Amino acid sequence: MRGRAATRFAGEDEVMAERIYRDPVHNIISLDEADPDDRVLIRLIDTPEFQRLRRIKQLGLALFTYQGAEHSRFSHSLGVMHLMRRVLAHLGRRYPIARETRLAATCAALLHDIGHGPFSHVVEAVLGYRHEEWGARIILDEATTVHRILVERDRDLPTRVVAVLQHTYRPRFISQLISSQMDVDRFDYLLRDSLMTGAKYGFYDLEWILHTLEIAPDEECLYVAAKGLYAVEEYLQARYYMFRQVYFHRNLRTAEVMLRSIFRRAIDLMASGQLSLIVPDSVMVKVLRREPLSTEEYLALDDHDVMFHIKWWTKAPDPILRDLASGFLHRRLFKAVDLQVNAERRRQLIERARRIVEAAGFDPRYYLIEDRASDIPYLGPYSPETSGPESRIYVEVDGGSRTLREITEVSPAIRRLRRFHIDRLCFPEAVNDAIRAVVAEREEGG
Repeated sequence: MRGRAATRFAGEDEVMAERIYRDPVHNIISLDEADPDDRVLIRLIDTPEFQRLRRIKQLGLALFTYQGAEHSRFSHSLGVMHLMRRVLAHLGRRYPIARETRLAATCAALLHDIGHGPFSHVVEAVLGYRHEEWGARIILDEATTVHRILVERDRDLPTRVVAVLQHTYRPRFISQLISSQMDVDRFDYLLRDSLMTGAKYGFYDLEWILHTLEIAPDEECLYVAAKGLYAVEEYLQARYYMFRQVYFHRNLRTAEVMLRSIFRRAIDLMASGQLSLIVPDSVMVKVLRREPLSTEEYLALDDHDVMFHIKWWTKAPDPILRDLASGFLHRRLFKAVDLQVNAERRRQLIERARRIVEAAGFDPRYYLIEDRASDIPYLGPYSPETSGPESRIYVEVDGGSRTLREITEVSPAIRRLRRFHIDRLCFPEAVNDAIRAVVAEREEGG
């Protein structure tokens, strides 16, 4: 929700407008239309490229499990911008931060997800693109409204915004605030995803973390004052449990597996000239042919395009595409079983499962899918081993000493957060009992 609040100052006839966004996490996000930098942000929010984020869900297919998870990349991006402004205001009281740096940082925070495609990370894996690369391309493309607005403010601003997103900007802590193991992106999505899913795992003391953020001037990096240690521990534990219980939820992951199978089947049918239900000369045709897209074409895609085609494909002549699309649309999801066996037994199990799937009349290429997810730096709990030096979290050892240590060196609670790995096998419900019996047999056999 957005609105304008008019404020009249004493002794002045001019009415200054304030742009208000009501937010379920941060309550009121306000921008001053009389401020030149805020006006840039308002204009960016109103661009077609940014408004498109309303049509891309923040959590992809989480609504298959958590019916409240209907929130968008749009609302999340506003929240990230808001938190960046708050952090810079806090740090700016003790450290000099140039105005142009503040503007580049807040624009980068607002635009950090501008390159996301339909259903976010799910479709990326099938189509082989990275939203970070598309984000930079959209910002630097002279034909986009986003680019034109940035250039009107400062011709070098698009390049500076991309530098922030790509970790080449100086001072370094600005990029850390956008993307690290403790950044405004994660600060927002943990709280927002917890609220919208109804899961309580992601709540933590944001206010105290913001209060204890500091800058090490010589290294140009962020650290947390000693009094903020417990709040950061709580944040990292919240993140850990959100991944275990929400982001890697079994039903969410099987929905993603089914969506990937739908796209693989559609791509195969397109390659053989057998995909009849497709709009000729559309962007989706180029997507399924794996042809390069222009920026304009890419920006034409959102969640609605994918759902339109999936609904259409429920009437496809091809029985595999029709079945997969119908199952996905009506939430008849694959079943899944965890594989907790050694490598050789795992190979044998998958081979037996393949024969079961084939005997039941299903093509294993689309109906027997391995789902493997582990704690890679962006999609898992904090671990210094999987984080680069600029992404690690440093805390002050003694108040005011500025002696810094990586957090696992001083926090037994964070050291105890174990790296986890998910290895599941997904398949149709019709073969559920048979495959589970095989898995149980293999596990009992060691």
